Amino acid sequence: MAEGTEKPKSKRKASGGFMKPVQPDEALAAVIGAEPVPRTQMIARIWEYIRSHNLQDPNQKTRINADEKLKAVFDGRDSVTMFEMTSLIFKHVK
Repeated sequence: MAEGTEKPKSKRKASGGFMKPVQPDEALAAVIGAEPVPRTQMIARIWEYIRSHNLQDPNQKTRINADEKLKAVFDGRDSVTMFEMTSLIFKHVK
């Protein structure tokens, strides 16, 4: 782009649905804690847990290997992709 013709930055705000705290059920609370948190924070805490317990598959980075706590959240599955993980997690909130 020519000088001075840059696009204006968007001032879009985050959707209220993602920022509204949700209550994790018992299975998810065992991983991220029992207090209500926004969905964005919930995903961040799940990733903290995955990294601190070395659960990301080293050969296939998009796969998460479940330990016993995560199996309860992942419908008993031993491994899920990071894309499947999000939908499985959101089944455990009220």
